[in-house]
Amino acid sequence: MISLAIAYLRDRPLTTALNVLLLAIAVAMLVLLLQFGKQASERFERDARGVDLVVGAKGSPLQLILSSIFHVDQPTGNIPLSSLSVLERDRAVARVVPLALGDNFNRYRIVGTDERFADLYQTKIASGRTFDGPMEAVMGAAVASETGAQIGQKFVGSHGLTADVDASQDHVHAPFETVGILAPTGTVADRLILTSVESVWNVHGIGHDRSHDHDHGAEGHSHDLRDHEGHSHDLQPAATTQRGSSVLQAQGSGLEPELTALLVTYRNASAAIRIPAMINRQTEMQAAVPATQTARLLKLLGASFDGIRIFAWVLAITGGLAIFVALLNMARNRESDLALLRVMGASRVQVFATVIMEGVITAALGAGAGWIAAHGLITVARANFPTLADLGLAPWQPVAAEGGLLLAVLGIGAIAALIPALRVYRIDPARTLARG
Repeated sequence: MISLAIAYLRDRPLTTALNVLLLAIAVAMLVLLLQFGKQASERFERDARGVDLVVGAKGSPLQLILSSIFHVDQPTGNIPLSSLSVLERDRAVARVVPLALGDNFNRYRIVGTDERFADLYQTKIASGRTFDGPMEAVMGAAVASETGAQIGQKFVGSHGLTADVDASQDHVHAPFETVGILAPTGTVADRLILTSVESVWNVHGIGHDRSHDHDHGAEGHSHDLRDHEGHSHDLQPAATTQRGSSVLQAQGSGLEPELTALLVTYRNASAAIRIPAMINRQTEMQAAVPATQTARLLKLLGASFDGIRIFAWVLAITGGLAIFVALLNMARNRESDLALLRVMGASRVQVFATVIMEGVITAALGAGAGWIAAHGLITVARANFPTLADLGLAPWQPVAAEGGLLLAVLGIGAIAALIPALRVYRIDPARTLARG
């Protein structure tokens, strides 16, 4: 019966192709929505895990989160180095991870930070060692894989956070040396090049001894932000120079060290109320909560996805109706052939199943073509839109809900064939052949 159903479909190739195309477009749209929704939400959750607050320059809170945690946007500006020591000494803060951004290598961001970044993202060295000297860098797993970086290999960063041919020779005077490669973590760390904050400063001609600004574990210096009420000038960033870099501060004729952002982890719940309010009200910096901003972003995306999802299901139902019309016409036009099958020994159930199989096969072809098209589009988009690559969108990573979607489309095909199949099931072979 399956071979007969396929033969019937091949007998009307244009109608079959159009029905398959309708279903394929609907399935492709739905699979794309599932992939973007699932992978984006999982990526946001993994990358923001352990980060309770992001402190940065005034601007868009969402932009600050995107640039400092997900590394897919431009930073909002710079903040003073003194802000790091203030937060480090706060009793309610468990960890502060400094970030200094400004350059890239083959569009992968070079991030100045320290050992606390490894603690935050639970990174492990796959080969080599971590950076502990000036101009030493550790490659994320994805960076090493795509650039072919090897231990001991030197590279030069480009000015700015996106690939720019004109800026590729800006820092030839200060090459980095690859001293380590990270094991895959499934987080944003896979797509970053990590180095010390001092190395980023050195690239831009800034010399500084951070020991004068803070002490990571100094005893007897424990205090909190409440101690700094009325002294917000200690936390205010000065005007910055812009050309894609976020680590340089213009101040007279010299350059002073700054940071791009701080990733903060609380020690207790009271910090969630006190620290953001203190920073936002009494300093020229801003404090953004990753959970709030990512929820807002997903809500905005969800509203758009809902509209596209409704349209896709309408398109799938339209494809089902097209299958119904095609099979109903087939049942009317081929009553004599089907009656002859009955006379030759085919049972009612076999003839019924043949028509059902036509609907299911059409739906299966559309579902398969749509699934392949959706994942192929993700592959193409990832290669042509760096932001999607920066988000870590995997082109051929199946999502559990896709199985349910494909079964639903097969169900649409079976339901569309049901009425024509019932019509065939009720055929009286003798009367039909006599009439013919």
